[in-house]
Amino acid sequence: MSVNYSLREQWFGNVRGDILSGVLVALALIPEAIAFSLIAGVDPKVGLYAAFCIAVVTSIAGGRPGMISAATGAMALLMVDLVRDHGLQYLFAATILTGLLQLLAAALRLNTLMRFVSRSVVVGFVNALAILIFLAQLPELVGKSWQVYAACAAGLAIIYLLPRLTRAVPSALVAIVVLTLAVGWLGWDIRTVGDMGHLPDSLPAFLLPDIPWTLDTLRILLPVSTTLAVVGLLESLMTAQIVEDMTDTPTNRRRESAGQGVANIVSGLFGGMAGCAMIGQSVINITAGGRGRLSCLVAGVVLLVLVVYASPWVSKIPMAALVAVMITVSIGTFHWKSFREFKTHPKTANLIMLGTVVVTVATHDLAKGVLTGVLLTALSFTRRVSAMLVVEDRPGPNGERIYEARGQVFFASAVQFANSFDYIHAPAKVVIDVRKAHFWDTSAVAALDRVVLKFRKHGAQVEVVGLNEASEWLVDRLNTYRDESASLASGH
Repeated sequence: MSVNYSLREQWFGNVRGDILSGVLVALALIPEAIAFSLIAGVDPKVGLYAAFCIAVVTSIAGGRPGMISAATGAMALLMVDLVRDHGLQYLFAATILTGLLQLLAAALRLNTLMRFVSRSVVVGFVNALAILIFLAQLPELVGKSWQVYAACAAGLAIIYLLPRLTRAVPSALVAIVVLTLAVGWLGWDIRTVGDMGHLPDSLPAFLLPDIPWTLDTLRILLPVSTTLAVVGLLESLMTAQIVEDMTDTPTNRRRESAGQGVANIVSGLFGGMAGCAMIGQSVINITAGGRGRLSCLVAGVVLLVLVVYASPWVSKIPMAALVAVMITVSIGTFHWKSFREFKTHPKTANLIMLGTVVVTVATHDLAKGVLTGVLLTALSFTRRVSAMLVVEDRPGPNGERIYEARGQVFFASAVQFANSFDYIHAPAKVVIDVRKAHFWDTSAVAALDRVVLKFRKHGAQVEVVGLNEASEWLVDRLNTYRDESASLASGH
């Protein structure tokens, strides 16, 4: 009963807000879908059909209500070489294979790897996206006429000032409608949606890619599809985390991974390109009041209706109006607390955040940026944990030397562990107490071997005591020093 109630809430708990925000998102999706098609080197209808298919399917099959998925720039950049070298049909096939790989990732629960993405990486990801969204608007502003700047400024004024009077209708939607009417009435000659490319005049149709289904074809598709699948899931799950923070609602990440896979399969079968969640459009949706699955469904359906049946009106929307919307999205997305947190957060956290931002902005590749952040996080964590290893020595009651190790022994601290003993002045007997230590990997066991063998080389009898159960199992499997001349006792 609770599941039915949850589904009912996800679909119909915010009908008015979801419909209005969905319409706004549809209008903002059109120029982006066209632009991403041009980036990939394909007809605009490929991106528009993809936006429709992916938005509709993820609204039903996805695990994150309120999040918008469609064709994206990050995915489009990965398709350029494939389209250029092999043609459009291979793109459709790669999109289908991308979906299948994402379904496999969901089955293997690879979405759990998101737990290794720290907050510093997420903040860097958000800030980088905000910067990229803003930079993407500059071609529509730099070197343009004063009418463009006037229209953009008017759009920003409406978006920020209208909510002080009423929140009945999303201010961004009002800005688009008002500026479209005003520009047409004034007769300003500024760039419109119609100038970006020809809008399709028919509904998408089911088709199987016209390619040879051979191993050679798979060798061409698999590297591209694997990259698309990884980038798509990464961007989708990162966006889901951001939407979680904005709405205080949970995400079913495994279902979201599977939903993205199904959406890409459908997109490829209906003449679309691969896509994933969109941070900018998701923020527009949430900010405009969208919360449920209905908002994403409305966005996809309205987009298709507009481009197929209302293209004469849609083509007249000034790009300056959409630029104003995206600038507000950029401002709203950026984590402005980052500047204050520089003073309070550890330097390593700031370095991780900045590294993620710099690499993402420099490469325009979200996957590289996040990977950089994760690697920096791992290095920082490894350094801190390895620094916690301590080995102290004291004389024993019977003339032996007792070494007590405390902390974690693994690849990053193994050398430090091995160098913490005095082999030259070793007494007749040495006791290595590891009750408060843990051996994690082969490097740790090799270090323990080295210590025992070095002491033995200098004539000392060695006893290792206190191995916990997990460490003793690893030592039993991997160590080389246990023989008749070495005694190993376990003290649990």
